[in-house]
Amino acid sequence: MAGKTVTRADLSEAVYQRVGLSRTESAALVETVLSEICGCLASGETVKLSSFGSFVVRDKGKRVGRNPKTGVEVAIEPRRVMVFKPSNVLKARINGDAAPDDDEG
Repeated sequence: MAGKTVTRADLSEAVYQRVGLSRTESAALVETVLSEICGCLASGETVKLSSFGSFVVRDKGKRVGRNPKTGVEVAIEPRRVMVFKPSNVLKARINGDAAPDDDEG
């Protein structure tokens, strides 16, 4: 199921169309919001957008993995990963269900 990819330009155009800011102001607004989200995540904070979901940074410890082609064990260094947890409202919308009253995501 290949879908359209939404770009920054698409988001800026949507803000321009719906809010009425100039194209330049719309692009700046989108950049500011994305920059703020990135900054919060980089500092380890959770970003929760009501009725949308949460971006959470998790620490993964050092572990041993295997090269699937050769079977050779390889050390995987500790790292931080970002996960997205969709809200119940977003899950319901994606599945075409009625949106739940409370938002837990």
